[in-house]
Amino acid sequence: MTAAIPPPPSNPLRQIVIDLAVMTAIGFLLALLGPFGSFELPFAYRLIYWLGLAWAGYACYRPIGGLISRLGPVLDLPQWALWLIGCLVATVPMTLVVWLVSTLPPPLEWPSLEGWLATYGYVLAIGVVVTMVFYLVQGQPAAPAIAPAPQPPAPALPEPVADARLFARLPPRLGTDLIALEMEDHYLRVHTRLGSDLILLRMRDAVNELDGLDGLQVHRSWWVARAAVEQVERDGRNVVLRLAGGLAAPVSRNQVPVLRAAGWL
Repeated sequence: MTAAIPPPPSNPLRQIVIDLAVMTAIGFLLALLGPFGSFELPFAYRLIYWLGLAWAGYACYRPIGGLISRLGPVLDLPQWALWLIGCLVATVPMTLVVWLVSTLPPPLEWPSLEGWLATYGYVLAIGVVVTMVFYLVQGQPAAPAIAPAPQPPAPALPEPVADARLFARLPPRLGTDLIALEMEDHYLRVHTRLGSDLILLRMRDAVNELDGLDGLQVHRSWWVARAAVEQVERDGRNVVLRLAGGLAAPVSRNQVPVLRAAGWL
């Protein structure tokens, strides 16, 4: 009934086609199972009903990732909290869609408060499960389904210390051109110019294994290579570092004086 939010693809249209294919498969599966009393309906009706809700859910839930990518650095909140808030908000229009479909044909009958809350709960349960499955499979939050504006080529970063111990943990395809380290729950995502990968390692242990590579831990969840910083954005007391590869690293307020003293700001 809901759509998950994949990471930003290099080809947004291709990714949308893939996502809709997945949601079509989910809708077909729900039509076969016939949950919430729909099994008593003819299969053709169930198929139209669940496919329509699956595609509508994709439209309601997919923008969550884009909002998180923009608000996350500003609000400085855990990603799980932002995803939960996003699902709670996105479930409101999706519940309205479910109600409209369930009351067809007209005349429409407004549900009671108890009925509305029950429907909201069912929709939220499915939405959270499907969204979390997509999030865990894809590994990171998403950007909106709008092709980003063309950006000038990022300047080549100087090659870091190639024998830093951390690089022994990474697949060779990522190289050693490090941009940033980002905590994701109990894992660490290592961003390089050639891509990213997750490793099971604490941030402080990873920083120790960088063996003096020029950079700073700017946030409890972010370490940034100095050469990767392309722009510094300020919004009141909030500071965000725009990095090579389109990454955005928030700066915790207690680290602002440290970065200023180091000449980053």
